Amino acid sequence: MSRFSPKVITANRLREGDVVYLTVDDRWTPCHHEAELLEDEAHAQLRLLEASAQKLLIVGPYLAEAKAGPNGPEPTHFREAFRTRGPSNYPHGKQADYAL
Repeated sequence: MSRFSPKVITANRLREGDVVYLTVDDRWTPCHHEAELLEDEAHAQLRLLEASAQKLLIVGPYLAEAKAGPNGPEPTHFREAFRTRGPSNYPHGKQADYAL
C-alpha cells in the first residue's frame, strides 16, 4: 500500500499562462500559500477532477507535492518552488513584486 503525501492542485491560467493554485473555496490564486492542502488521496483525486472541468479558466491541472508551513502550503520539490516565483525572465510576473 502506498502512502499518500500532501499535495496542492496547480495549473496555468488559460489567458495569461500564469501559474495558479486551487483554494479551498474554489478560487484560482497565484499564491502557493493560499492553496488548499490536500492530505487525503481520494479527496485530492476528486478535487483534481473538479479542477480539470474548468477548461475555460485553466490548462494542465495536476497534483503537486507540498507540505504544511507556518503560512500555508509550501512546495517540496525544486520544480514547484521555481514555479511559485513566476517567469524566469525578470522583471516580469511575480518577480516584479519582489525586491532584490
